[in-house]
Amino acid sequence: MNKIKLLPITITAALTAAILFGGWFAYRHYGIEKPLDKVAVSVPGVEAANIDMTGALVRISVELDPGANLGDVYRKIKQDGAGEIGSRQLELKVTAPGSELLDKAWSYSLFDVAEAMENRKYSGIRDAMAKLSERFPGVTAVTDIDENNVYISLRDGDAAKFVVLPRQPATLGVWPNA
Repeated sequence: MNKIKLLPITITAALTAAILFGGWFAYRHYGIEKPLDKVAVSVPGVEAANIDMTGALVRISVELDPGANLGDVYRKIKQDGAGEIGSRQLELKVTAPGSELLDKAWSYSLFDVAEAMENRKYSGIRDAMAKLSERFPGVTAVTDIDENNVYISLRDGDAAKFVVLPRQPATLGVWPNA
């Protein structure tokens, strides 16, 4: 009987695993993350981007200039990066040069915004931002909405605060008398 040699089998298994996993990581990095990074950086208003992918989620951390349109940035990345994103959920994490005044203004309106989101009365967010602009002169607020998110942009000169609030779509239930 032939004796099985352990060393060649171990080396073969290790090389096979390295090639498979190395190939997967190389494909993910050079075939998905790098092209998606190029898409994100090419969007007007995006100064820098970092991609983090996990299972069913693509998280893109972007640094925006204060004049960027947050809703347009999200939609453009989702549209132009559709091939790389696939069926995964896109989550945008936004940073921008902020200010203490913008943080204070956001804290002032947070309760009204949370209530509007909870009750799915999204026009309440626009009303809350109008009150915020009256209470804090010089701070401008822009809101935008689509089927996925509510986008809020607060600006004060060269400072900006961007907030992405995910929408929970209304679910259809079965009527008991139908």
